[in-house]
Amino acid sequence: MIENNWKDSINKQREILKISLCGPLQIIAEKCAAIEFTREKINNVLLKGFSQIPNCTYLYLTDLHGVQLCDNISKEGLLKEHFGRDRSERPYMKEVVPTEGFLLSDAYISLNMTRPSITALQVVKKDGEVVGFLGADFDLRALPVSTTLYQESDSWRQIKGDPSIRSLVFQQSRTESVLDKNIDQVFSVLEELLTERGMFQGVFHFSSSRATVWVMDDPYRYRILDQEALLDTDICMVYPNRIYPDDALIPMEMIKPIFKTMKDLRMADDTIYLRSSSINIFNGLISLTFSCDGSHYMPYHEFLEKNMSFWGGG
Repeated sequence: MIENNWKDSINKQREILKISLCGPLQIIAEKCAAIEFTREKINNVLLKGFSQIPNCTYLYLTDLHGVQLCDNISKEGLLKEHFGRDRSERPYMKEVVPTEGFLLSDAYISLNMTRPSITALQVVKKDGEVVGFLGADFDLRALPVSTTLYQESDSWRQIKGDPSIRSLVFQQSRTESVLDKNIDQVFSVLEELLTERGMFQGVFHFSSSRATVWVMDDPYRYRILDQEALLDTDICMVYPNRIYPDDALIPMEMIKPIFKTMKDLRMADDTIYLRSSSINIFNGLISLTFSCDGSHYMPYHEFLEKNMSFWGGG
């Protein structure tokens, strides 16, 4: 099952991690509660319990003020320099611990390794009173990913750009580029690459007259087509013929109307005009960035449904 969005994927991953950690940490916390809080005794309990915490980087116990009462327990053994460390200002110590006494923190950047990390905190109680916090740190690199990769939203998204550009938008005017002067020829070349030559994604920069393209024969690397390449129809001969993929969300016959609409948005106005755009046939999305630095991401069919009066505010 594909997650709906990145937030859903994070929540599911956190829930899986919480289930795997809360039981073992509770057992170790109960063993800590049964001993006198001396450095040596705490170290011994945590050393015995460390292997029960899967993928743990460091295990330690603090008092109610976040001051460490023991050494750091790690795969390499005791890290004595952490005894007495004040963790009160770390992000996980500032979060509110739920009533069940277990907290899985938000991810943060660790101090020692400066890498994304996460901490699980378990309340330690003696005779019903909270006396400390059992902490387990995890490097995100060491944690298995138990969820499938989320799918990018197909909802229309509008993102504001640089405020300084927006404030000066009416003081600028579109300067005709080489691509503008030859836009029909360039779009015919790009249409050929998309429909017949294995290109599946492209970003088109109108002012600088270039395109960045990705092809199915080498999907991990992009190619930059400058104005010389875009104006040379022979560029199509470089890329082998490929059947238009069945699983593309944008139908092949829609590529030409999409380019026609991009052209209209580029040429319609000399003040508010299309600065760059992109297409990806597999996720079906079109992106548009205008001279005001505002960007839109939308499904191709919504893009084609809007007329020029919509984009012009009419």
